[in-house]
Amino acid sequence: MNMNNTSVKLVTIAADEAGQRIDNFLRNQLKGVPKSMIYRIVRKGEVRVNKKRIKPEYKLQSGDEVRIPPVRIAERDEAPVSAKLDKVAALNDCIIFEDDYLLVLNKPSGTAVHGGSGLSFGVIEGLRALRPEARFLELVHRLDRETSGVLLVAKKRSALRALHEQLRMKAMQKDYLALVRGQWQSHCKVVQA
Repeated sequence: MNMNNTSVKLVTIAADEAGQRIDNFLRNQLKGVPKSMIYRIVRKGEVRVNKKRIKPEYKLQSGDEVRIPPVRIAERDEAPVSAKLDKVAALNDCIIFEDDYLLVLNKPSGTAVHGGSGLSFGVIEGLRALRPEARFLELVHRLDRETSGVLLVAKKRSALRALHEQLRMKAMQKDYLALVRGQWQSHCKVVQA
């Protein structure tokens, strides 16, 4: 076992972190800690907000003081994603737009958007390796591994919330195009959704 977090940590919630659920906040703070363990420490009252017990669905407010207990997790054999890997370095060439709030990437086919299910590398891990100074990089949406196309990555929590709201309210338009070989017969298949 590896003691990743050896002492109690007190975090004051900034304005751009307000509005998110405590469980999501903890998942970001305690990288590599299983969700089940995060829910367990919240349920047992080890996580406190303003010195009080809270439920996992509690929404953080600006100025809240969060007590994060020491957490033990098994040491992982995986090395962190290196910015020198060819795939990671190639992501720089895929960026088609960037400002203070948003990064727009032309995701290549065959690259997962995030690691997991046996994959140690995904676009988001690669971007975090390329930009170690970035305080916040989160996927706005996902694309299948074999699908190429535009992928939005929020650089600020406020941008992520605004873009998620646009997706929820269907104020954002997403178009999917398929490239086929030969003539597509209209009687074969028409998809309109």
